[in-house]
Amino acid sequence: MQRIRSTSIGESKQLLAEEVYHYIGRRIIDGTLAAGERIRDVDVAEELHVSRTPVREALQRLERLGMVTMYPSRYTEVTPVTAETVAQSLVFAGHQGGIAARLAAPRITPAQREHVVELVATMYASIDDSARTSLTRWAVFSYLGEHCGNAQHRSLIADASMVLSRNLRGWAVPRGDRLRMQQVYIDFRDAIRRGDGDAAERLAREMYYV
Repeated sequence: MQRIRSTSIGESKQLLAEEVYHYIGRRIIDGTLAAGERIRDVDVAEELHVSRTPVREALQRLERLGMVTMYPSRYTEVTPVTAETVAQSLVFAGHQGGIAARLAAPRITPAQREHVVELVATMYASIDDSARTSLTRWAVFSYLGEHCGNAQHRSLIADASMVLSRNLRGWAVPRGDRLRMQQVYIDFRDAIRRGDGDAAERLAREMYYV
């Protein structure tokens, strides 16, 4: 049984809600909480040794991301990942990943460029594994988002990472398109190396068929 730590009274509520959010979110992503499964805030609060308030706040945040549906005074249910969910997530990831690449490519340092190149190499090698493709792709764009110089976009990317990991976990590059997609990865790597934000944005969108 897990116990979530608390700190000072002034910051404990915010920290607790954040930790509960990540705890429940990880269980949805890894399938411990499957689609259609019910979550009762009282059970989570008891399991984590916290009050129901941070649990409700965490569930409300997950509902805004579309990962759960809350039925007031009853229970919360894990939402399914539908074909429409996947399609919308691809569009969102393509546009937001493109923005991150566009903003970050001209401003990151040579050392940071080489780190992105290493992340792209991992992405290239994972193309036959749908779960790893999703994780390695978003590792690239999360890193670029962290170094894009725009606080609002950085925050959006951080919030999106959980729901995209869940929604795109089962999605894979079509088998017949994998060689072409690997060339897209190579072209993206080269665009990052030369600091070409326009090309990096276009190629990032192409990765998600946008």
